[in-house]
Parts: sequence; structure tokens; C-alpha cells
Amino acid sequence: MLRRCFSILLLLGLILLPQRAFAQDPTPDQPIYIVQAGDTFYTIAIRFGLSLDELENANPQIDPNRLKVGDQLVLPGLEGVKGVITAQEIHYGDSLVTLSRRYRIPIDGLVKLNHITSPAELYVGGNVILPEPDPKATYGEASLAADQTLLELAAKKGTNLWTLVEANGLKGSWDAAPGEFLVYPSEGNDTNQGEASIYPAVESIEINPYPLVQGKTEVIRITTREPVHFSGSLVDHELHFFQEKPGTYVALQGVYAMLDKGIYPLTIQGELENDASFKYSQMVIVKSGGYVRDLPLTVPPETLDPKVTGPENDQYYALAAPATETKYWDGAFDLPSKLFTKAWCLETNECWSARFGSRRSYNGGPYDQYHTGLDIFGGKGVEIYAPAPGVVVFTGLLTVRGNTTLIDHGWGVYSGYFHQSEIRVKAGDRIQAGQIIGLIGNTGRAEGPHLHFEILVGGVQVDPLDWLGKAYP
Repeated sequence: MLRRCFSILLLLGLILLPQRAFAQDPTPDQPIYIVQAGDTFYTIAIRFGLSLDELENANPQIDPNRLKVGDQLVLPGLEGVKGVITAQEIHYGDSLVTLSRRYRIPIDGLVKLNHITSPAELYVGGNVILPEPDPKATYGEASLAADQTLLELAAKKGTNLWTLVEANGLKGSWDAAPGEFLVYPSEGNDTNQGEASIYPAVESIEINPYPLVQGKTEVIRITTREPVHFSGSLVDHELHFFQEKPGTYVALQGVYAMLDKGIYPLTIQGELENDASFKYSQMVIVKSGGYVRDLPLTVPPETLDPKVTGPENDQYYALAAPATETKYWDGAFDLPSKLFTKAWCLETNECWSARFGSRRSYNGGPYDQYHTGLDIFGGKGVEIYAPAPGVVVFTGLLTVRGNTTLIDHGWGVYSGYFHQSEIRVKAGDRIQAGQIIGLIGNTGRAEGPHLHFEILVGGVQVDPLDWLGKAYP
């Protein structure tokens, strides 16, 4: 009798004990989010378009004031999305279609999960919230070649035609276009991750540095499986691609130092030897270069007159527009002065009176201009040396730039030398690194003797210190 009473009391105690609330088991309509550093209930709710009440009610076991990295939160109301979700970086070539197929999520679920209203929001380097791939279900990636049928691709990948159709949400065997990103069931040893990009012939696209930065030189490198003639544009500048080695193509392009921060289009076009062609465009990020303001400057008014500066700029930029096929330079550029060693100058930053990119105000006007080069110390008559091989395309006296020399180094790269007291070369001269090209002076818009040294890439001035400090491309 005592034993029976004890058993009843024990059972009642277990029933009446406070029960710990557990997270709801994930269902197809309830994805799980893993809490990351910096997350709060509020930021998570905002990210996924939920109210705080909805998020808290779906996760009664979690104290909002004690949220920890690694906690698992149920996200209610996201039908069609299941499993653990996480943030993934967007690469050039990613689109709603490629992400949908790669991560096995319907496009409408992807759009809802990320609150996407425009394809422009899928910019390179941004993050997109996606389900983690199921480790038990492996898929390979491929693209349909121009002369290939879906049946032929299925046979090549060892899968069934209709399995391929279903895996990619196609309407039928006819519903895939050449170059379209496709996935196929794989045993795990032939996944070919990354095989598909913007076109079957393209193996990879590298943008360096990324994100883009005001005043920096961008190197866009493309590797291919067959010969391709590339063209394109970055922001509003035409890209010129050159073959670095078989199967690798490079374009160099400067980013305008006063370009507004934001996202801009990078477009790449290709033409193959069989006359097939493709074109792809995606947004990329441009960040601030962190340039400072110089003290206001007072200069002769005529050097600010648009009737003078306009034609001079037109002439100068037209000379620096062509992208010569021959690459004359190799390695980092030398310092165009031998008063100091390059190593000491780069270490101390004591060889120049003005840096590239600093914002400038002239004669009380707004800070709507910038310093387009590097001002190197030197008295009148100090020798100027070519920092790299090239061909002289211009020498002459200009109102603002003074005695000027412009050298073409190939592949759209030019160097300019302003305010010289004497020019020692002429247009058409082929020069070598270390050759004397002129003497320092104070001609043009200059407050005293110095060398204004600048580098243009793709018709845009970039920071010369980058070219002194590293080898491009």
C-alpha cells in the first residue's frame, strides 16, 4: 500500500513539475536560423520580415535578452523554405535562377526569404540567406553548350533526361537555353562545383581588389576553357581585355576617385570562335577611398576657366584613351626621381607634398575637385626618370599642367609628368625604365618647383603609390 501511494505521488510530481519548453521541430514551413555574432531578436525579425511577437511566440524556449551565438530560432511564415538557413556571399554570375537551383529552394521562397524586389539587389560581395545544402543529396553543376541538347548533357553526366528536367524546374526537354546554369544529381565525386558561371566557356572570373575602391586600379581576370574575345564595361568605362597567357584574359580599369559610393554595373561580353556570343551584367560595390580635404588653394583664375580647362582636359584624356596591345612594363614602377630611394619613400611617406585623391577647393570655391596625382619634392632642374618602359605619346606646354609628358605603357596604362622646366623626350620615342625624360620645374598651375606624377588606367587617374608598391596585373 505504501509503495502504491509513493508511486502515485511520484507520478503526480512529475506531471506537476515545470516542463522545459523545447523548440518546435523544424517542418517544411518552418526553417531554422542559426544565431550569428551581433544578432538580436529585433535585427533577426527585421531581416526576415517578422514582428517581434511572431519571432518570440515561435521560440518560447529562448530568452530574447540572453540570445547566444549558435542558438537555433524557428522562423515562422516562410512557406516553401525548410532546413537550417545561413548567409552566403554572392559571386559574379549568381542570380535568382542559379541560387534557386544550387540550394534547392523555389525562386519565390528565395525572394521572400531575402525581401528581394529587384535583381540589382544580388550584387557581388553581398549576402543572401539560403538553406544549407542537404549533405545526403549532392548535385553537380553544368551549363548547356551552344551545340548540345539537354539529352546529350544528361547522358554526359550519367543521369536521366527527365530527372534533369525536374531538378531544374524546367517545363520540358526544350526549356533550357545555351549557357543556362543547370544542376544534376551526383554521387558526390563529380559535383563540379563552380563549373557553371556566366557561360560554359568561362571557368572563373576574379575581381581584385573587391569591393572596388575610389581611386584604385581594378584587375578583372577571366580564365576560360577555349579561346574567347572579351569586351565589357565597368561603371561607364569600356573594358579592354588582353591575353595574359593561354586561357587567361585580363582587363585593367581605374575607378574614378570622386565616384559616389554605391553599386554599379560590371558587364562582360564574349565572342567565341564558332560565332557564339554571350553577355552578362551584375552590380558591384564601390567603397570610399577615405580621402582627406586639402587646405583651400589660391591659383590664377585663368587656370580655372572652363574655356581653358575644358579643351585641355579633352586633349589630355583623348591621348590616354587608346589601349595598346603591347604591354611594355613588367613589375612594379620605379620612383621617377633619384633624390630618394623608393623603399624609404614608401616607408616614411616623406617624399611628397600632396597625395593622390585629396579633395580640393580653389579660390574659395566648393570641394568639387581632387588631386589627380602624387606631388614629389624636388628643386628646379632635378632630373625626372621614366618609371617603366613605354612610348611617349605627347610632350608640350599646357596652361594648367605646364610642360607635360605622357607615356603609354600598354594595356591602357599611361603615366603623366607635369610642371617640368625642360622636356628631354619627344612624341614617338621608345623609352626604357630609368631613362631621363625631363627636369622638375614650376610651369603651369604650380606654387613652386615639384613633379606632379600621375598614372591613368582605362582613362582614369589612379593612386600612383599602388603602382610603386606592387606589380600589376
